[in-house]
Amino acid sequence: MGTIHLFRKPQRSFFGKLLQEFRLVAADRRSWKILLFGAINVLCTGFLLMWCSSTNSIALTAYTYLTIFDLFSLITCLISYWVMMRRPSAAYSFGFERLEVLAVFASTVLAQLGALFILKESAERFLEQPEIHTGRLLVGTFVALSFNLFTMLSIRNKPFAYVSEAASTSWLQEHVADLSRSLCGIIPGLSSIFLPRMNPFVLIDLAGALALCITYMLIEINNYFAVDTASAIAIALMTFGTMYPMSVYSGKVLLQTTPPHVIGQLDKLIREVSTLDGVLEVRNEHFWTLGFGSLAGSVHVRIRRDANEQMVLAHVTNRLCTLVSTLTVQIFKDDWIRPALSSGPVAPNVLNFSDHHIIPMPLLKNNDERTPVTSTPAKPSSPPPEFAFNTPGKNVSPVILLNTQTRPYGLGLNRGHTPYSSMFSQGLAFPGVGAGQGLRPTFPHIPSRYGINRMGQPRP
Repeated sequence: MGTIHLFRKPQRSFFGKLLQEFRLVAADRRSWKILLFGAINVLCTGFLLMWCSSTNSIALTAYTYLTIFDLFSLITCLISYWVMMRRPSAAYSFGFERLEVLAVFASTVLAQLGALFILKESAERFLEQPEIHTGRLLVGTFVALSFNLFTMLSIRNKPFAYVSEAASTSWLQEHVADLSRSLCGIIPGLSSIFLPRMNPFVLIDLAGALALCITYMLIEINNYFAVDTASAIAIALMTFGTMYPMSVYSGKVLLQTTPPHVIGQLDKLIREVSTLDGVLEVRNEHFWTLGFGSLAGSVHVRIRRDANEQMVLAHVTNRLCTLVSTLTVQIFKDDWIRPALSSGPVAPNVLNFSDHHIIPMPLLKNNDERTPVTSTPAKPSSPPPEFAFNTPGKNVSPVILLNTQTRPYGLGLNRGHTPYSSMFSQGLAFPGVGAGQGLRPTFPHIPSRYGINRMGQPRP
């Protein structure tokens, strides 16, 4: 026998689990470069924030927020490496790909919040513009630009690279693309750099550095301190316009929407699946984006009763797996049934089925509204009826029929049609047939001859 532990092992705290996962990521050599760039980023951001305080420049503060965004992108890259190392579990059957989507969404939203904070501070500075010291303004600009470009070009950030290509273009990219077409018409060799569209992160770094250089020159020449606030607003608007399309794209992925560019391909595949041999209907199809570049979906396929389930499943999966990486297909056969009468007794292995169906006759009106001859309500002003039909009335017992409903899937019920002779031999009675007394045991009070009332007296 194994060792008996009297006390349960205490569970690890949240920080303990986080440290364990960090050690798992740090064991990969590819993550060492990211950790090194992250340490340099923290050091560089600290120096830039001190220079922003000494120069009193809000434009340099807005540009420093881009360096903080680079730190978030490095963290997202580490999360992407961790996602590739982990396998799907019972709690997370689709894996952890959505975690990197959440990291991209959080990073872009935080960058937009920083831009809104810069806009709010800039609006306050327009009322009372402070003096700007340009001693370290230009140095801080080149330090931030060099580090940002070096980080973006040295590390392959898979999540942000995918989002920057899949998301819609920002207004800054569109204006630069228009200028690039004109410039490439003069110098065709630049088309490989500026077309079809530039990297949004590199573009915003260059545009922010250009705005700070213009600010430095105008302050040095004319002491025009308000240009620093204008440059901060421009950098904040460029940051917001660049990050907004990425936030929208990653937010749609988190909302499990279907990408618009694959809807036509999915419709084509569904039509091809519906034409497969044995497939009757394709319904309840749902496809959504699981992560960046991975599509998940589920579909219900109704097939014929004589079709091979495994063969149909293989064909459907083969068609849809070309576009949908994580696919769930539910196959079910046609569930139509054909009722039939049973000539024999109910099998003893049938459980929870009643032996008879009792069909009650509809209730009629009170006795004072009837005539003793017919079951038709009498009216005081109308003449007596000329004929008296052999109608049972309210004193007739309910008709009792055998429960011969056929159930599918081999419940032990006999199938086939029942001859009329066997039905009469079982003692079933039908009112008004005109048979002998032996065929009407269920209605003892019904007159046996036409024109005789219930009391046995002939009609006048």
